[in-house]
Amino acid sequence: MAFTSFVARRFLQYQKSSRSQNFISFITLIAVTGVALGVASLIIALTILGGFEKELKEKVTGFTTHIQVTTFTNQPIRYYNHIETKLRKEFPQIHTVSAFIAKEGMVNFGESTEGVIIKGLENVSGENGIRQYLTDGTVDFSKISDGLYGCVVGKKLLTTIGANLHDTVLVFGLQGHLQTSLAPNIMAFVVNGIYESGMSEYDDIYFFTDIPAVQELINYDRAVSGFEILLTDVEQADSTSKQIMEVLGYPFNARTLYQLYRNLFTWIELQKEPIPLILGLIIAVAAVNIIGTLLMLVLEKRKQVGVLRSLGASAASIQRIFLIKGTIIAVAGTFIGNVLGFLVCWTQQQYHFFSLPSTIYFMKTVPIYFRMENFVIVSAISITLCVSASYLPARLASKLDPIKAIRLG
Repeated sequence: MAFTSFVARRFLQYQKSSRSQNFISFITLIAVTGVALGVASLIIALTILGGFEKELKEKVTGFTTHIQVTTFTNQPIRYYNHIETKLRKEFPQIHTVSAFIAKEGMVNFGESTEGVIIKGLENVSGENGIRQYLTDGTVDFSKISDGLYGCVVGKKLLTTIGANLHDTVLVFGLQGHLQTSLAPNIMAFVVNGIYESGMSEYDDIYFFTDIPAVQELINYDRAVSGFEILLTDVEQADSTSKQIMEVLGYPFNARTLYQLYRNLFTWIELQKEPIPLILGLIIAVAAVNIIGTLLMLVLEKRKQVGVLRSLGASAASIQRIFLIKGTIIAVAGTFIGNVLGFLVCWTQQQYHFFSLPSTIYFMKTVPIYFRMENFVIVSAISITLCVSASYLPARLASKLDPIKAIRLG
C-alpha cells in the first residue's frame, strides 16, 4: 500500500479514545451523506424525466404515428391506394403506411350519449397502441352483418356510458364533406375489445373500428382522411416529413408526432433543462461540505502533519493525503447515491407506489426509464466536483510549517 494512501486511510478511521476524532468522523459521515443525497436526487430526476419522454413517445406513436399526412383543408382523399404505393417506393426509411379516417360523432348506450372521435383504421399491427394496451377482448373490426361492425373502445368511455364487453352501442356519424343529408347516419357496433392506455385524451373519446365501417357511417365513399406513417427510426421524422411534402405537393401536409403534440414534448424539454441544474446544486453544496470537513481535519491533524513533514514527507505527499481522503468521501458518497437512486427507481418501477392523475400527465403512475449514461454522467460530475473541492484544504495542509504545527498541535 502506498504511503499516502495508508495515511489517508488512517486519518479516516474511527477512534473511540478521541472525542475530537469522533466529531471529525461524524462530520465526514455528513459529507458522505450530502454527496449521496445529491447524486441520488439527480439520478431519480433524470430517470423519471426519461420515463416521461419514453412513455409519451410510445403512447403517442401507438395511437397516432411518427408522421401523419392529411390535406391542409382536411378534405377527404380519394383514390388513396396509389399514394400509399408512391410513399413506400420513394422512401425506404418508411416501415409502414396505413390509411385512416377520423371524424367526430356520438355514441349511445341506453340513456347515455357521449361525444367521440370515430377513427377507422386500415391496419392494426402488433405495434399499434390498441393491441399494446388491450385489457379485454380482441381487436376485431370485422363486419358482422349489414350495418353492424366490431369496434374497440376505451375503458373510461365504456364506464361513462355504462356499457361492457360484447354490448351493442349506437354510433351517430356527424355530417361529412361528401354527405348529402343533414341528418346523421346511425350504425350499430359490437364492443369486441377494451383498451386502457392511461392517456385520458384517447381513453375518453376515441372509438376505433374499420375504415369501411366509417366510410359507410359518414358517407365517405372510398375516401380517407389521411395516412399514418411509421418509420424505421423516429429520429428521421422531421427530415422525412419535409421530403414527403416536396414529393406529394399541395394540398398534402405532413406533420410529425412532435408537431402534433408540441405542447407535450415542449413540456418535457422545459423540465429537462432546469431540474438537473437545480438538483445539481445539491452536489455542489455537498462538495462545499467536503471543504469544511477537510479543513477541520487539517486543524485536527496538524501535529501529525508536522511530524510527517519532519520525518521527510514532502509537501506534495501531504497534499496527496488529503486529496485521497476527499476522493474517498466523493467515491463513497457517489456509490451510495447510485445505489439509493437505483433502489428508489426500481421500487417505483416494480410496485408503482407513486400514482399520477392521468387527465394531467397522460399516465397513471410515475414512469421510470433506466439509462446507464445518467448514472455515469452524474457520477463523473459528482466525483470531479468533490475532488476539486478537496484541493483547497489539501493545499493548505501542504503549506503548514512543521515546527509550528508540532508546537501548536
